Amino acid sequence: MNITTITEQELLHKVNFPIKEVLKNLEQINDRKHIAQRARKLGSLSNERVKIIFEDVEGRKMVETTIWGLTDRYLMLKKGMSLPLHRVHEIIINKSAK
Repeated sequence: MNITTITEQELLHKVNFPIKEVLKNLEQINDRKHIAQRARKLGSLSNERVKIIFEDVEGRKMVETTIWGLTDRYLMLKKGMSLPLHRVHEIIINKSAK
């Protein structure tokens, strides 16, 4: 599947997100939340950047950034940017940070 890389997270405010969940089952959703919590801790403690693969109305995209906060519905990024958690397929943590 093709993934478009967004190199500037500041462009995320222009992305249109549907309301439908991208993951197929509750186990995947719970796994995503646990990984998001781990990535948030790494972001807060050591400014560790992660790759986030998400889907908007145009298809899958990726951004490399630091997760500064996490709510039940959003990943909070720098400069007030956020991503709806229900549109995130995967969060990839750098192997050296695990």
